[in-house]
Amino acid sequence: MIPSRVRPRVRAGARATAVACALLCLGQVAVTTTATAASGPAPGQPVITRAGLDPALVADRGADVAFAEQEAENARTTGTVIGPDRTPYTLPSEASGRKAVRLVPGQYAEFTLPRAANALTVRYSIPDAAGGGGITAPLDVTVDGRHRKTMTLTSQYSWLYNQYPFTNDPGAGPLHPDWWLAECGCVPASTTPTPTFDKPFRPTHFYDEQRLRLDKTSRAGEKIRLTVPVGSRAAWTVIDLLDTELVAPPHVERGGIDVRLLGADPTGRRDAAPAIERAIALARRVDRPVYLPPGTFRVDRHIVVDDVTIVGAGNWHTILKGRQVTLAQPAPDGSRHTGVGLYGRNAAEGGSRNVHLRGFAIEGDVRERIDTDQVNAIGGAMSDSTIDGLHLHHTKVGLWFDGPMSNVKVTNNVITDQIADALNLHTGVTDSLVRNNFIRNTGDDGIALWSEKTADARNTVTRNTVQSPTLANGIAIYGGEDTTVSGNLVADPVREGSALHAGSRFGAEPFTGTLRFTGNTTVRAGTLDLNWKIGLGALWLYALDGPIDADVRVTGDHYLDSTHNAIMLVSEYGVKDRYGIPAVHFEDIRVDGTGNSVLSARTKGSATFENVDARNVGAVGVNNCGSFGFPATGSEFALTDLGGNDGGWLAPWLLPNTLTCDDHPPVVAPPAPTPWP
Repeated sequence: MIPSRVRPRVRAGARATAVACALLCLGQVAVTTTATAASGPAPGQPVITRAGLDPALVADRGADVAFAEQEAENARTTGTVIGPDRTPYTLPSEASGRKAVRLVPGQYAEFTLPRAANALTVRYSIPDAAGGGGITAPLDVTVDGRHRKTMTLTSQYSWLYNQYPFTNDPGAGPLHPDWWLAECGCVPASTTPTPTFDKPFRPTHFYDEQRLRLDKTSRAGEKIRLTVPVGSRAAWTVIDLLDTELVAPPHVERGGIDVRLLGADPTGRRDAAPAIERAIALARRVDRPVYLPPGTFRVDRHIVVDDVTIVGAGNWHTILKGRQVTLAQPAPDGSRHTGVGLYGRNAAEGGSRNVHLRGFAIEGDVRERIDTDQVNAIGGAMSDSTIDGLHLHHTKVGLWFDGPMSNVKVTNNVITDQIADALNLHTGVTDSLVRNNFIRNTGDDGIALWSEKTADARNTVTRNTVQSPTLANGIAIYGGEDTTVSGNLVADPVREGSALHAGSRFGAEPFTGTLRFTGNTTVRAGTLDLNWKIGLGALWLYALDGPIDADVRVTGDHYLDSTHNAIMLVSEYGVKDRYGIPAVHFEDIRVDGTGNSVLSARTKGSATFENVDARNVGAVGVNNCGSFGFPATGSEFALTDLGGNDGGWLAPWLLPNTLTCDDHPPVVAPPAPTPWP
């Protein structure tokens, strides 16, 4: 198989920023509110959110999910609210909504059920082991003080450190002393005296989540209490949120070939892979689907799928669970490990077709990032195929497709706690759809379309929710033809990325045809790039390897509570005189809150604006640096007012190309977003 070549995130010419973290045992926070007695909403008043927001602010945007999200900071608790904070390498920065609740043994957080539920998901963080590798610790779950269950939380899949591709060792010095480091504004290996850095160095990826079935269906209004028992091994437990849902009974696939009849063990004790492969072979011969009934089936390697339908009982009921296995010697593709995964055939061998996967979970065992490893939940090439209703957890990438391939539909999946991307359409993936997927806590881009070597074309990414990528972007488009990104909800990117991104970079083929961002909502995006030490935009267009010279139109987007800018158009400084962003049209945009500007232009090119309304703008409406030539005639970036732009942000004196360049404008924290009149 072709390995997943996920890109290093290193930029030259960066500036310094100081980072000193002592999270290993203490859990660093920036702002705390101490609760001396149980605090939070009054009993019987559950607060349902979406990406930490009032659902009314994101109506008809993002994934339609089965669960109700409740943030811990809105619960009754005897613990401590941590945050808000958007500083990388801190616990609040990676929390949904940038707040969470810290509990010590004996403390609790209590949630009121907004509707009937028989299952829940807890997003949490507990400390790492002193030498790395994680610990386990209990968390008691009760319903109205009864029916106690004890979850065993773990930090074995969280807590990464250091530079790309990261390490599990909190005591390690910089992995690449020959790379530029923002912390010292230097290349350590070329600096005398050699700088030293606090350890753990750049801790990140703090959170994990765990699902639990309750013994019975609980009614709306009942109380779910999460308590850290006295004597817990964890000095602290941070609760970020609780998702609750009513799980349907197991699905039975009538006429399907039950893998148990071919010898698959549903208890997870014996290797089920050979039996599942026998069921696939039989199903292909008799033209019937494969049925994965309720149970946990152990699979410690890839199962190749082609021209087959595999149906589970539902992703709460059927689990393919595997250990990561070290290979005796590296595979031809460079993999050093294998693990649970369903893979199409290699595109170079013709790929797979007519694969349909539905209604089960894949639970991996990936604890470190090795980019040559094929340890993704779904991989290979699958044309004319569907991936629907899966739950993908603890793999490197949820779905990494290596084309060329066409017509894959990825719909209605939940993808969480990945070491790298949630989904990547890589190299010549065409005429495909990514719709209604829920993604949280990725270690790289949430959703990426990467036109390396061969252009992706005519793909649509619509109505997905992407929350809290700890590195890089929520949704990223790297080159390609005729791409549409519409109706998505993207929240809380942490560092070196933004919510929505189009980049001519990573060796991608050029942008051609159309590029559409339509009807998306971003919240708490527009991060500070720690290397450049400038604020990005919630929407970030970046010309590095070439210009972004497609028909680019941004229509109906809402940019809420942007940390720095709502929109940023930029060329790399070293190529600023060669590459630009010639023309972008913005229409029917709402901007509610920016730490800096509505638009930061750091490139040559132009943009038009029509019905772009903005309020709570922290600085000048347009920070126009152009391509930093500063000619007497004005900026190399021109703006055209097509009318209807409210809020005073696009003042006449800014037009057509007034230089207003402030390289490092101060940040004015905006108020929380509110409904638009």
